[in-house]
Amino acid sequence: MANIDPNTLGELEENVVAINRVTKVVKGGRRLRFAALVVVGDRNGHVGFGTGKAQEVPEAIRKAVEDAKRNIISVPTVGTTLPHDTVGVYGGGRVLLKPALEGAGVAAGGATRAILELAGIADVTAKSLGSSTPINVVRATFAAIQSLKSADEVADTRQVSLEHLAD
Repeated sequence: MANIDPNTLGELEENVVAINRVTKVVKGGRRLRFAALVVVGDRNGHVGFGTGKAQEVPEAIRKAVEDAKRNIISVPTVGTTLPHDTVGVYGGGRVLLKPALEGAGVAAGGATRAILELAGIADVTAKSLGSSTPINVVRATFAAIQSLKSADEVADTRQVSLEHLAD
């Protein structure tokens, strides 16, 4: 999926998923920095994530937001949920996403919840399997989202009509 220009979207909300204190031991002692993981989205089918590292927390968050705006993708939806089940894998992280009935809400935890809510998906069930490291969970969730196919894409791939696909 191609990245989307953030200037064409409306107002983007941002959510700080994790802030990590990172130290590097050098000859003169320890160098302290902060790494931030941020998710941005318009709650209308577009979401992105980014990371940033700096000596101060606000600067790390600013860098992560800029990175997230450069990595926005489109999320296919069917009403308020996903088109089909999917599993995303990244490193040791595995995330299972399943569509839910309308009104069920977002049954997900941590980083996955932030991504799905900012993407505008209102009804979904998610389970994180494997690594609980925030960056692995975020990347696995994005892998799952990128593997989603809408009915139009499946019909085009199979070279059949949408009506034939529904049968």
